[in-house]
Amino acid sequence: MKHALLILLLTAVLAGCYRGSRPPGIDRPAPDFTLSDGDRTFSLHDLKGKVVVLNFWATWCPPCVEEMPSLAALQQKLKDHVTVVAVSVDVDGDAYHEFLKKHRVALLTLRDADQKSNSLYGTYKFPETYVIDRQGLLRRKFIGPVDWNNQEIQEYLKGM
Repeated sequence: MKHALLILLLTAVLAGCYRGSRPPGIDRPAPDFTLSDGDRTFSLHDLKGKVVVLNFWATWCPPCVEEMPSLAALQQKLKDHVTVVAVSVDVDGDAYHEFLKKHRVALLTLRDADQKSNSLYGTYKFPETYVIDRQGLLRRKFIGPVDWNNQEIQEYLKGM
């Protein structure tokens, strides 16, 4: 009897947490933000009319570091179709700049040490990436590192 009650209670609690396979915000406007990280000022709304791959990452995150070369390759390969924006949540500006220099990161990167932009998206674990269409709507969310060299992903992005 105790076990049945415990199972029933756990089922009720877990059912309340389930949100389905569709992440919140999909098919809704992407939260806009403006960042000024000392190197540049950037506003997401300036990219309206373009497909955006918005990646939240950090230099201290091994999966983020692993993913960065394929993000750069995606930007290079699909530069006429997609703009990759990589927002680092690094607090340490020196570590961020050293990483960019050491790895020759060739895409738009910014640092949001206050982690305001990722908070707008509900992103607190890294990496997380969002695909935003030309109208500024969120279309996909990727949790964890992605191989952006994947042909299916590239075809999806080209078709947007």
